[in-house]
Amino acid sequence: MDLFEYQGKQYFARFDIPVSPGDIADTVDEAVAIAERIGYPVVVKAQVKVGGRGKAGGIQLADNADQVRQHATNILGMDIKGHIVHRVWIERSSDIAKEYYCSFTLDRPNKVHLGMLSAQGGVEIEVVAEEDPSAIAMLSIDPVVGLDLATATKWVADAQLDEEARAQAADILVKLYRCYTDGDCDLAEINPLILTPQGKVHALDAKVTLDENASYRHPEWDAFRATETEDPREKMAKEKGLNYIGLDGTVGIIANGAGLAMSTLDVVNQVGGSAANFLDIGGGANADVMAAALEVINADPKVKAIFVNIFGGITRVDEVAKGVLGALEKVTITSPIVLRLDGTNAVEGRAILQPHLSATLITEPTMLDAARRAVSFANA
Repeated sequence: MDLFEYQGKQYFARFDIPVSPGDIADTVDEAVAIAERIGYPVVVKAQVKVGGRGKAGGIQLADNADQVRQHATNILGMDIKGHIVHRVWIERSSDIAKEYYCSFTLDRPNKVHLGMLSAQGGVEIEVVAEEDPSAIAMLSIDPVVGLDLATATKWVADAQLDEEARAQAADILVKLYRCYTDGDCDLAEINPLILTPQGKVHALDAKVTLDENASYRHPEWDAFRATETEDPREKMAKEKGLNYIGLDGTVGIIANGAGLAMSTLDVVNQVGGSAANFLDIGGGANADVMAAALEVINADPKVKAIFVNIFGGITRVDEVAKGVLGALEKVTITSPIVLRLDGTNAVEGRAILQPHLSATLITEPTMLDAARRAVSFANA
């Protein structure tokens, strides 16, 4: 579960991570009242779970009540990359001398926690990694050992943070790690972590993703869920027990296995298309599962073609074929379906489908061929 910036800062505050004073507003009048209370200058910040707020005009500086009123009026209701702004965070403006980056997440292959720290903050860490990978100091942390102040102190020196920021930054890193572990986060990120001209270090932004598997330990997370505006496609998929993530493209994707689903998205992009979703049906590609998957994808008005990519291992392709035909009896599909079926009993599966093939139900021998056909339908 991704948190809004203001929720992330509230979460940080539970672990004594210093943040700028501020409050959340649902209306223009509330925004002005908060600004009057915390003192000028302030920053009016759109609260959406997507990057690029600044470039879209969703982050504005205000020196007085009239400016707060103007900016809040403009930002509330703004559409930022398909996300409508319903709330604004009013924060006391901070002077910035230096910007840093820090985060903790899970290094799954190595079964350790991964810390990333850079003296180059304020930009996407992916950009730093591409342009100057040596600017990121990585730290692998044994979950049993954890992160102590001595290790954090050496880490900030290795990352070449400014001398006057190092002691405070090391202390914040220890607290951020505790937030990440005790707070059951998948990601805890500060970008930027700033050094002010007065020599103070604090979090100017907050990006927090909570581990839903730990929700039973955190009844207080219900308050975060209450503020979520769930994608209706994802809500439908969740109700049907499907592993689905909505995207913005025009090719609906169904695959069995997360790795194959990701590869399918890549291939669709490679041949000039764009995926409308990630959907992994796992190993249970029976008629009911396929019907549920097709119903969810069919409900997306942006979808112009559906690409079903199945590689049978444990899953038998002949059962998948029966599932597709059974699904088509249950769901009226408005987009053409392109299937690539391979693996266990693939010959039998294709034979089952053969009498039913048409201009809108097509099989292709390879994933690349199927992707090209689906994209051609979507782009027609």
